[in-house]
Amino acid sequence: MVEPLLLSIERLKTPIGEMLIVVDAEGVLRTTDWSDHEDRMHRFLEIHYGNDGFKLESPAARSAVTRAIDNYFQGDLRAIDSIPVKTGGTPFQQEVWRALRTIPCGATISYGKLAAQIHRPTAVRAVGLANGSNPIGVVVPCHRVIGANGSLTGYGGGLERKKWLLEHESGTRRLL
Repeated sequence: MVEPLLLSIERLKTPIGEMLIVVDAEGVLRTTDWSDHEDRMHRFLEIHYGNDGFKLESPAARSAVTRAIDNYFQGDLRAIDSIPVKTGGTPFQQEVWRALRTIPCGATISYGKLAAQIHRPTAVRAVGLANGSNPIGVVVPCHRVIGANGSLTGYGGGLERKKWLLEHESGTRRLL
């Protein structure tokens, strides 16, 4: 029998709600989500690691990953750039998620341009689906992808959070 993957789950209060942060024993970020979507996060973990393939525990101390994400929310926008990530997903999803990390902070890109960037210009819908399946929100910045007409399109955490994140990164955020 294979030992389950030991994961730590931390809760971080942010200006846009409580964030759940799941890190493995090596300090690699495995998933993030919002506490109002905790069931979705558990489903993701079960899909990618199996029902008995992981064990969630509370850590004894705050991880470097959680400190970096907290610093991002406090205004150090580059704090999340070097956080190591690892997750399941298809090779195509992995390719899209890697491309998301190349979108500069404060910038946005359309689904079509993202598809072209990964050399799959006709895969706009597939890119959108992969973007929507991103298990590591904020750090793998799916919120930076917008509609071709500049509109804010879906975000797993809700459009208000997406709007806040984009304003935070562009320096146009208003106080809540």
